[in-house]
Amino acid sequence: MSPSHPNPLEQLTLDQLRTRTSIKWRAYPEDVLPLWVAEMDVPLVEAVHRAVSDAMSRGDTGYCSGSGPYAEALAGFARQRWGWEGPHPDRVAIMPDVMLGVVEMLRLVTDPGDTVVVNCPVYPPFYAFAAYLDRRVEEAPLDEHLRIDLAALDDAFGRATADGRRAAYLLCNPHNPTGTVHTREELTAVAALAAEHGVRVVVDEIHAPLVYAGASFVPYLDVDGGERGLSLMSGSKAWNLAGLKAAVAMAGEDAAQDLARVPEVVGHGASHLAAIGHTAAYAEGGPWLDALLAGLEQNRHLVADLLAEHLPEVRYAVPEATFLAWLDCRGLGLPDGDGVEPGLVTTSAGPQAAFLEECRVALSAGPAFGTGGVGRVRLNFATSRAILTEAIERMGKVTRGPGR
Repeated sequence: MSPSHPNPLEQLTLDQLRTRTSIKWRAYPEDVLPLWVAEMDVPLVEAVHRAVSDAMSRGDTGYCSGSGPYAEALAGFARQRWGWEGPHPDRVAIMPDVMLGVVEMLRLVTDPGDTVVVNCPVYPPFYAFAAYLDRRVEEAPLDEHLRIDLAALDDAFGRATADGRRAAYLLCNPHNPTGTVHTREELTAVAALAAEHGVRVVVDEIHAPLVYAGASFVPYLDVDGGERGLSLMSGSKAWNLAGLKAAVAMAGEDAAQDLARVPEVVGHGASHLAAIGHTAAYAEGGPWLDALLAGLEQNRHLVADLLAEHLPEVRYAVPEATFLAWLDCRGLGLPDGDGVEPGLVTTSAGPQAAFLEECRVALSAGPAFGTGGVGRVRLNFATSRAILTEAIERMGKVTRGPGR
């Protein structure tokens, strides 16, 4: 970590963070430590601040002009970080954000009543948006090591296409909430299965820049068989830009005609200022990102140390990517939240309720992530060591067992 780029996670105090008005800091009372939604406790990247401020000074607040500079900056980042040239400029489109881009991609490759296959436990909006589109969700659970279970996926693809209808596979790469980074071999096998069953693959790759040493991010469109895939990327998670709405949809060579069918007006939903900010992040935010990753590297292991000290009953696999910890709390004997419908971003069921009510720590409830989420919680460790330490110390005081 160079002196010019100190750890972004250690630059803001709790009092400073509480002046923010985003959902992370307004959903709960001030005595609650919010480690739930995927916002980081970091200052804004200077390059992004400068680019957006300059645009504001020019009065440059009109409609988004398209994906050009954004896609070029992303392609440069991809070449440097992943050794990937990225898709041809003709196979890129601007989107309002990743999930709304997912919605548009699913509209392209499925019809109402068709099936969307997901690897559960998975990001809750996958369920919510599929339901909103009148698509049926078919689960293909991850295996015991939290990796893609190819046999389960094969079975799910078979069920999804058994009636002759179209189907899509909504893949999370890297995976949220587990932090699993899919290997090239796994993704190539996924593409082969999808081709065998005639299933179209749509990939949420929003956490792609947040991969730790020891794992390597592989873009789905860069694997053999990825030519029919559709991918969504954004600077939102890596540079904490969720409030600046803009994303890029990319198509493999054989999916170009699908992407071309997206109405031009969809791109008007992206914020012009946001596209400017994301472009600056990809083009100039690399050193800041490296400092962030170094801080997150420390925090992902700090979580393990703190749990061993204060909550030894909780099981935690150190993630390969993201700033999210997936915690198995079933050993605590807390109500597990069984019976909760997946897809809710917030829910009071499961261990999350006990940590909130007794310990004043807000986490994401596991049951919202689908099968495999019962008895679990998701913790966001993109914060200072002091806040993270206090939160898990508080959590360690939760009442255990059936007599709680």
